[in-house]
Amino acid sequence: MKVLLQSCHKALFVCSLLLAAAQVSANGDIGEHVNHLQDNLDKYTKEVNWINERIDAMVDTYEAKGAEAAESDKVVDIWESVLFHSAIEVNYVPIYASIWQGLYGVKEAIDAEKPVNEVRAEQAALEQSLWQALGAVKLAALYQQRGLLEQVKTTSGPTTPVATLDEVKQRLDRVVAKYAEKLPDEATGIVHDTYLNLFEGVEGALIEQDAALVESLEKDFNVTLPKAIAGNGSVEEVRGVVSDMQTKLNSAQELLEQAESERKDVF
Repeated sequence: MKVLLQSCHKALFVCSLLLAAAQVSANGDIGEHVNHLQDNLDKYTKEVNWINERIDAMVDTYEAKGAEAAESDKVVDIWESVLFHSAIEVNYVPIYASIWQGLYGVKEAIDAEKPVNEVRAEQAALEQSLWQALGAVKLAALYQQRGLLEQVKTTSGPTTPVATLDEVKQRLDRVVAKYAEKLPDEATGIVHDTYLNLFEGVEGALIEQDAALVESLEKDFNVTLPKAIAGNGSVEEVRGVVSDMQTKLNSAQELLEQAESERKDVF
């Protein structure tokens, strides 16, 4: 009976992961490796270890020399420089978001010059999310080998970046509507889907114009807005976060339109 219960619990766990998985049409820097997970598991494992080592070194520096020497701004660069970043992005969105929250948890604790034990606590939460993410990717690799997962499309259909940002803004309005309907899970799902399927597709073009703006919006999508929804605040609070994001997106559109105009003038 005990073995049977353990098997049932394991099956339920697997099913919950599969239901939470988000096989998507990927944009941005996502490569073909996401369709060959098993072949890349050793690389992903090494990358997770490398990330943890880099963050640990950052916290060590903070403890020894202070916030400025720690260079906390590099946490996002560390995360986005590895292939594992996209492997988890297309397979398990909830953990993907928790990794972002963990990264900013460490960064903001350092920036606020909090006691090192509090920074270490944020670091531990990040490490836990990373190892959970690796487990999810290993499970996805198993199902991929069995032909139970669709291939990820690593290219997107034709559209302009400016039009894509219009759709992003419209979807953010839907986030507020779903939250107002007391459907926070649906609201959060729209946030994640919009980031992965739309915003990431224009990041490359936008980084050329304003990298800081891109980083700010990445944080909004992966940390600020999900936390506002999870915090059970008022609709006005969530609408305020969305309004701020839409203002940034308007600025992004203006930058992209200006860049396109300048290119046309050259040719």
